[in-house]
Amino acid sequence: MVNWVVSLAGPRRISLEPCPRDPLGPGQVRVRTRYSGISAGTELTLYRGSNPRLSKDWDEAARMFVPRQSPVPYPLVGFGYEEVGEIVEVAPEVIDRHPGQLVWGIWGHRAEAVLAADAVHPLPPGLDPLAAVFARPGAIALTAVLAGDLHLGDWVGVFGQGVIGLLATRLAVLSGARVVAVDRIADRLAHATRYGARTTVDATTESAAAVLRGATGGRGADVCLELSGAYPALHEAIRATTHAGRVVAAGFYQGQADGLGLGEEFHHNRIQLVAAQVSGPTPAPGLAGRWSGARVAQTFMDLVAEGSVDPLPLVSHVVDAGAVADALALLDRGDGDVLQVVLRFP
Repeated sequence: MVNWVVSLAGPRRISLEPCPRDPLGPGQVRVRTRYSGISAGTELTLYRGSNPRLSKDWDEAARMFVPRQSPVPYPLVGFGYEEVGEIVEVAPEVIDRHPGQLVWGIWGHRAEAVLAADAVHPLPPGLDPLAAVFARPGAIALTAVLAGDLHLGDWVGVFGQGVIGLLATRLAVLSGARVVAVDRIADRLAHATRYGARTTVDATTESAAAVLRGATGGRGADVCLELSGAYPALHEAIRATTHAGRVVAAGFYQGQADGLGLGEEFHHNRIQLVAAQVSGPTPAPGLAGRWSGARVAQTFMDLVAEGSVDPLPLVSHVVDAGAVADALALLDRGDGDVLQVVLRFP
């Protein structure tokens, strides 16, 4: 039988291609994909060809990018990290997973995958399977919130109200913060209001820094979370933050830092600029020993299961996997009504 996998042959050259089925090994399960969400951040950088891993090599030991020594190994197959599916086969010794069980995890845009049994996580009873595509985006958002070290009553600016920014807005509200949501798209700001944002800022007509300083008697935000990946937004987040406050840079920034002036408010107000990245042993400095990546993802899914976070309104498009080229082109255009795009496998 044939498996199917999303393949990138080069920038903006995407398709669904046949591939062999993997054999089932000891301790493994076979999962048939139902839904696979597309990231509007990392995956678009691969699709556009701007991801630094396409022009440089990552030296794992040194933890540095170094000049690439060989051509990009196109085609890139099976990227993606927002999957939900059904177990259809288990190895004999696996006792805590069973055929018919719905699970979420990371196995890329493919019709089926063979994985270690503990690499997939059962859906809570009664949860819409579509909600599970948000496990990884939710973990990214929660990582940013944890890195911000939010406290009850803090004023927090959340810059960028895409999928991850909106989830971060909701999580910051649940943390007790007074959230000001910033974006350029009215529909996304409306979502932020429904998620509990106290104020919204249309960045096309208003200064977020002026709004946040006005709301705080001139002091500025205690913390700003920047999730758009745009350098001008990071600059404005720094401008909006109080003296010695914290800015969490959690977007995936591309190219040179046009629009970011570190000699201005960043320097004079002694802003703490913290990077948040979901991969690695711990989500943020100071959290080692308490929070792991696995705990972050499971906590987000627990919040979804208990009804504290409802991500389903963020699904804007569900398309058949065979139309993956159209789905990526849709995200690439950046239309305002596009949020979470999901591939549906038969």
